[in-house]
Amino acid sequence: MRRVLITGVSGVGKSTVIAALGARGHRVVDTDYGGYCSPAPDAEPPRPTAEPGWVWHEARMRRLLDTAEGRALFVSGCVPNQGRFYADFDRVVLLSAAPEVVRRRLLGREGNDYGKASGELEQALRDQAAVEPLLRAGATLEIDTDAPLADVVDRLIAHAFG
Repeated sequence: MRRVLITGVSGVGKSTVIAALGARGHRVVDTDYGGYCSPAPDAEPPRPTAEPGWVWHEARMRRLLDTAEGRALFVSGCVPNQGRFYADFDRVVLLSAAPEVVRRRLLGREGNDYGKASGELEQALRDQAAVEPLLRAGATLEIDTDAPLADVVDRLIAHAFG
């Protein structure tokens, strides 16, 4: 059974890609939802939706990864403590996009307001410059999400099962 982490900074398309994988019948978990993130690794999540700066609730992530049987599992997220779980994944795929693409996406997306409040867009772009090189160092593949969605998903699936 394959376990694949899909990571990248805000605005690169993690949620769009994970939804497309789900639509193709793959087992998917977006850790921004469902209580997988909390303010501290061992703190009960105060709400089911993640906030900027939160980390994975380590016991919940361990249960998710330990009970993943059968079909492949695609997990999306980008949190400070994700490196503690890299050994549990067969592949780590970094989604990336040019800063101008990230800017456009954050300002235009619906359903997630992060990047629209005063200072958030600038912070997101600073995070991209600082965090993306760290994510790149641990990735088994990087995909530029400025490509058509179907091409991004096809490359990801090929890498997951290759």
